[in-house]
Amino acid sequence: MTAPDLPPDLPRPPKLRDDCFALPAGVDWTPVDDALARLNAAVTRVVGVEEVSHAQSAGRVLAANVVARRSNPPAPNSAVDGYGFAHASTKDGDQVLPLVDGRAAAGGAYDGAVAHGEAIRILTGAVLPQGVDTVVLEEDCTVTTTHVAFRGPIRPYANTRKAGEDVEQGAEVFAGGHLLGPQDAGLLAALGVDRLDVFKRLKVGVLSTGDELVDPAMQAASDRTYDANRPMLLQLAQGWGFEAVDLGHAADDRDALRARLDEAAARCDVILTSGGASAGDEDHVSALLREHGNLQAWRIALKPGRPLALALWQGVPVFGLPGNPVAALICALIFARPACLKMAGAAWSRPQGFMVAAAFAKRKKPGRREYLRARMGADGVEVFASEGSGRISGLSWADGLVELPDGAVDIHRGDMVRYIPYASFGM
Repeated sequence: MTAPDLPPDLPRPPKLRDDCFALPAGVDWTPVDDALARLNAAVTRVVGVEEVSHAQSAGRVLAANVVARRSNPPAPNSAVDGYGFAHASTKDGDQVLPLVDGRAAAGGAYDGAVAHGEAIRILTGAVLPQGVDTVVLEEDCTVTTTHVAFRGPIRPYANTRKAGEDVEQGAEVFAGGHLLGPQDAGLLAALGVDRLDVFKRLKVGVLSTGDELVDPAMQAASDRTYDANRPMLLQLAQGWGFEAVDLGHAADDRDALRARLDEAAARCDVILTSGGASAGDEDHVSALLREHGNLQAWRIALKPGRPLALALWQGVPVFGLPGNPVAALICALIFARPACLKMAGAAWSRPQGFMVAAAFAKRKKPGRREYLRARMGADGVEVFASEGSGRISGLSWADGLVELPDGAVDIHRGDMVRYIPYASFGM
């Protein structure tokens, strides 16, 4: 994961330490917040820098601060269609001002000056001509071919925009590490910022493992399972703005899996695997990572999920996610997303949640944090009928998750609970 040549004012990303995922001796079950804090401390940016146009900036992470090349708006202009004049030339009561020849329009500035006591026809977005500082709405006017009449007083600078009242030239618009959205591309364009330095897209490889898995396009016997994790995780990574690399499916064969991981390390910045990360006879992922990748199996006090395998394969971080699709998705949202964002040059991200009324009842034992598939309803947030990790349909039924704390809780309908919409996870 060697970074390309970077501009001299930008630091080079260091490699992750071989023991970056190691937990202290004696740690057994790790609370979610502790695991997230340790993961945050362990990962660093692993990508280099490239220059892109504002037109290709959405989903990219800024590598340097961006300043405005010019002000927005660049000059004082009219906010409405109407008639412009110098406020000092008006008074209380009825006003009748002679009109100058011509008009001011957006993209068609008036070349002359408007004398004191005169008015000019002006359209929305037009630069204020010399001598004009106030505009009256056309709906408030009576107009002839030679004069405009309106009732005063009109407040000074009415219906006008100041130059730079949105953003001034030279002002910092975004700081390095900001994740750009489509709305940001519009602001960059308005400020004349065409080229900008961004971090290269993080290449996230997704590998499914297990003899039981088959592609959904194939006919499958009843003892085979269609591979749900790979398409889900690939599209999740792509939606987060990363370059998703399909590493395919590997059978339970140690040599074949080793070759696939070698290929992945050569192509990717981070690898997500699903399945084979426990300690069973056919869990070759965990066995290989333990032998050659300094495997750290974090037993996280989490439902669903619990085991999260973290390792380095030829210097490339590997997240060994559970094979169950519900647990795989939740572990990816809670752990893989913030880590990948930081490796991509963005800030560590914690999903925004909201306290809302529960439209369900539940008694929870202490010891593990729980994430329930949930969606907003007319009476508050509802949860999926079953907590079974095999009920994949609940992920589609839901529009977010309810997060229950580590300790014991007894929730009644109407109690306030923390709801995290899918949008807070970048979905």
